[in-house]
Amino acid sequence: MIGAIAGDIIGAPYERHNITAETGWPLFDAGARSRFTDDTVLTVATADAILTGADYGAKYREWYLRYPDRGFGPRFRRWAGSNRDEPYGSLGNGSAMRVSPVAWASDTLEAVLREARRSAEVTHNHPEGIKGAQAVAAAVFLARKRSPKDEIRAFVEGTFGYRLDIGLHALRARHQPDATCPGSVPQALTAFLVSEGWEDAVRKAVSLGGDSDTVASMAGAMAEAFYGGVPPQIRDEALGRLDEPLLRVVRAFCRAVGLPLGEGGG
Repeated sequence: MIGAIAGDIIGAPYERHNITAETGWPLFDAGARSRFTDDTVLTVATADAILTGADYGAKYREWYLRYPDRGFGPRFRRWAGSNRDEPYGSLGNGSAMRVSPVAWASDTLEAVLREARRSAEVTHNHPEGIKGAQAVAAAVFLARKRSPKDEIRAFVEGTFGYRLDIGLHALRARHQPDATCPGSVPQALTAFLVSEGWEDAVRKAVSLGGDSDTVASMAGAMAEAFYGGVPPQIRDEALGRLDEPLLRVVRAFCRAVGLPLGEGGG
């Protein structure tokens, strides 16, 4: 969960100003560009729903109304600002960017897949929207359970049909901005699978361009689980950029599932 938040904040400055380098750029901007976006808000909303037993849709709407200017997509804004509870058939990556808390709160892979579907389908009930959420949640869960990367790759490819054998260079050469699950979840998975550490995974994710904050958020969530956390300095810097309402849920969730908070989390 903290990996998703830190990845979001790191990737945010490059969402509309894509880069292809893996190194040579700061993880955090000194100004306001390195800030949390809708990825963080809805990740926290997912955690809040889990902690309180509330409906996912109700929590997504509640947290959107707290932070409506954090880069939410137009279809989600229309849904969240209305009184309608029906999902809108989206295959966007919003379902996948917010799902990582599910992987920390469930004890079996079957429960993770079931809960990931529930969290997705309140808005993203398109099969690809559900699949993207399940793939990210499964990868985080398997990484958390210390599965080797080749097993994670095999499960995701075999279960969800994503191609994860395309190298980063090829992905950069052909990638266009794509905020759908099919257009960004495999990129995040690939960045994680070829990484050598948490920071390396996020830098690789950002270097792929496109929806940089979301790809980095998903890769950061997977890398956190696999590498045993977010590096303390990065973790504290990211958490230090959250406000108290967000931090309150982060603290409660991390304590509930046994994730370290560090100085930035209080």
